[in-house]
Amino acid sequence: MARERPVKRVSLRRREAVGVPTGWGADVHPVVQQVFAARGVLSPSDAEYRLARLLSPQQLGGVDRAVALLSEAIRDNWSILIAGDYDCDGATGTAVAVRGLRMLGARNVDYVVPNRFVHGYGLSPALVESLEPTPQLIVTVDNGVASIAGVAAAHARGTRVIVTDHHLPGEQLPAADAMVNPNLGGDTFPSKALAGVGVMFYLLLALRASLREQGVFAAGSEPDLSVLLDLVAVGTVADLVPLDYNNRVLVEAGMRRVRSGRGHAGVMALVEASQRSAATLCASDLGYAIGPRLNAAGRLEDMRIGVECLLTDDPMQARRYAELLSSINQERRELQAAMVAEAEVMVSRAADIDAVGVALFEPSWHAGVVGLVASKLKERLHRPVIAFAPASEDQPEELRGSARSIAGFHIRDALVMIDARHPGLIARFGGHAMAAGLSLKTEDYPRFAAAFDAIAREWLDEDHLQAVQNTDGELPPGAATLELARQLRAAGPWGQAFPEPVFDNLFECASWRVMGERHLRLSLRDPRDGSVHDAVMFNGYEGAPPPVMLRAAYELVINDWQGRESARLLLRYMEPA
Repeated sequence: MARERPVKRVSLRRREAVGVPTGWGADVHPVVQQVFAARGVLSPSDAEYRLARLLSPQQLGGVDRAVALLSEAIRDNWSILIAGDYDCDGATGTAVAVRGLRMLGARNVDYVVPNRFVHGYGLSPALVESLEPTPQLIVTVDNGVASIAGVAAAHARGTRVIVTDHHLPGEQLPAADAMVNPNLGGDTFPSKALAGVGVMFYLLLALRASLREQGVFAAGSEPDLSVLLDLVAVGTVADLVPLDYNNRVLVEAGMRRVRSGRGHAGVMALVEASQRSAATLCASDLGYAIGPRLNAAGRLEDMRIGVECLLTDDPMQARRYAELLSSINQERRELQAAMVAEAEVMVSRAADIDAVGVALFEPSWHAGVVGLVASKLKERLHRPVIAFAPASEDQPEELRGSARSIAGFHIRDALVMIDARHPGLIARFGGHAMAAGLSLKTEDYPRFAAAFDAIAREWLDEDHLQAVQNTDGELPPGAATLELARQLRAAGPWGQAFPEPVFDNLFECASWRVMGERHLRLSLRDPRDGSVHDAVMFNGYEGAPPPVMLRAAYELVINDWQGRESARLLLRYMEPA
């Protein structure tokens, strides 16, 4: 008999301060001080995101050799090809590389982005073989640490290779002419959280410093690389790397450029196309509106569309690209919704739904969207999920899988273990703790699904399978004001490993209604003082009314409707009180 679909269990856990806040002025709300203290920000200086406090690029391993090669390439006018990746980090990193090298004097710079269905991932032999004419130097962005065969293929054609990447290395490294990656073994760079675009930006900073020492720049002609920071901000937030202090400096500086109207034409056009306000842009806008539009091009079409949007300086051309990217993203959303619905039906009907490691495969699925399916199912089931689709219409015998994981289950390490126990089962794989990609033969899918579930059962217990919603505790009566919402928004950038403030309070549901098919609009009364708060919960309606008395975990956000701002509660979770 089929078992019931597992219910995602959630527990609320309140964050505690990791020190005593000091030095804050009376104009900083005590709740903001409390939120900062729970994230290790204990004084105003810890929240000052000044570019002067960035880590030095000279601390980044491998940078000297890479700078020497690039200096030679610029001096002797080599043909330089930037080899990017087909996600948002790769697209922004490619644009930063092309723009930055041209600013620093390179006159012969072009780029290529692999087609995931033709070339596969990264600097592959197939991609190298497609390059005509042969470049003298390839610089990878956001890939390359696993491109052993691709680097060898480039060398066979007489091309030198600089690898810039941030992904975890495998046991063997490519024989690149230079490699810059803060996550290589032995690299002493203090931050391991740089995205691929951040690594590229740091390499440009080091190259500029070297060219300055060589006397390349005439008085007053040194290029201002900070103009690239809006691109760095988009890629950093979209790639979900931890927003440590160094990354927060990069992101905040980039968003300041956009808010002041100084962002690149493509970024400004994407902000406009997503109906966001440039003047009040925040990190969540980058993650939920800008990033997905760029990512959609790499998933369904050609990421060159996204890169060209970021490279053009023509506002009208940028708008045309942004509209096209929005159209592709809408197609992606519709395809994703259909695939997720099919996946949920598969889950609800499966006899082995008590699987701890969930693998799903549907021959009609699109390989470019399976990562989003895995992400949605992981959130709903709170267990690691891998979704598979045929590699392409021409390669039904090969599957491409995309994995998303939960805390306590390092997905790349799990694939390493499966590969060790079942040699040859996985054709290729790579990734990090929370996400990974892999390929295998279609006929091997049942065997892989069993192996994946087996390792998940070994590594995960019941506590791991209970989702935790961290909160910053209760807001005091009367504290949920527009002024506090403004201070909380300004206190960011919030993001991965530096999460948005979430509070939890007891409420009475005064009224509610359904918006669309699955969203809730509620009026919640605080029983302590009788105040009533406007609230929304996206995807919160499952056919039953909300509890009369409930405990909700929520963000205090600003609702900007027709130019009028008000405070609103954005519910993340609710349960009967």
